[in-house]
Amino acid sequence: MKRFFTFSVFSFLTFCLMLSACSCNREPQKFRLLYWNIQNGMWDGQNDNYDRFVEFVKGIDPDICVWCEGQSIYYTNSDSAMLPSERYLTDGWKELALRYGHKYWGVGGYRDDYPQVVTSKYPIEYVDKLIGVEPDSVVSHGCGWARLELAGRAVNIVTLHTWPQAWKFRAEDKDSSKALREGDWYRKMELEFICNHTIKSVPDAENQYWMMMGDFNSRSRVDNAVYQYPEDDSRFLVHDYIRDNTPYIDIVNRFYNGEFVRTMPGDSRIDFIYATKPMFESMTRAEVISNDYTTPVRDPQELSNFWRPSDHRPIVVEFEF
Repeated sequence: MKRFFTFSVFSFLTFCLMLSACSCNREPQKFRLLYWNIQNGMWDGQNDNYDRFVEFVKGIDPDICVWCEGQSIYYTNSDSAMLPSERYLTDGWKELALRYGHKYWGVGGYRDDYPQVVTSKYPIEYVDKLIGVEPDSVVSHGCGWARLELAGRAVNIVTLHTWPQAWKFRAEDKDSSKALREGDWYRKMELEFICNHTIKSVPDAENQYWMMMGDFNSRSRVDNAVYQYPEDDSRFLVHDYIRDNTPYIDIVNRFYNGEFVRTMPGDSRIDFIYATKPMFESMTRAEVISNDYTTPVRDPQELSNFWRPSDHRPIVVEFEF
């Protein structure tokens, strides 16, 4: 009996050491996320059946993509609106995403022509699709709260696109509303509503894996060395709210060590990816991609402020678990 007990203890300790060795030798699993506002459903891609767009995405080889403005709106080389029945996207994302290796896709909540789309190599669960509440809390372009299981961890991805105008949503007197900068206050309301119904609705979210990204149509105080706005400027309201009221970290600002990096044709950064501390600490790279393909070029026809391939630059994030 004593010999059997000794053998059992030895076997158990050997098993524990083997498990420990396996755990120590396990390679971290790496993931890559690509975010991009692709302006009017990658309108520029309609010229070549999206071939350049697909080749760009394949070159990045992301595991997850988040596309802002993910719906076709205008006819090729035109600012004439497509009939809804002729729009390739959003339904065409199933086919288009497969071309760059993504089997799964989904569309967040939206009430107009500007949804956010998530595609992925992994299954996507939508926890919520937010469009706000009439009449006072309308989320103009909508919001999606997606969740993916990555290496045994639940990763929450909140996508958004806020109101773009200087006047508030549905303003009757646009000039007066613009003079009062009511558009800035409206965007702050949208962010409060979105955060209250996503990250702030979950206990202990600051210790979980969360990202929030999109076209915020607003400036951050951390970039004011470039903007030189007054300290009390209402254009800072959105990002002041995020910093003061949520656990989110501005990852591009952190990875660029506070150096300003534009996401628009001019000196403007309005595309952001935020992350909670556990998510941020798993990240190894965050980069705004500016190359021969992604750098915005004004459309020669000067159609409704269209740019090619988009008026925004993409952002790539890498993380590992």
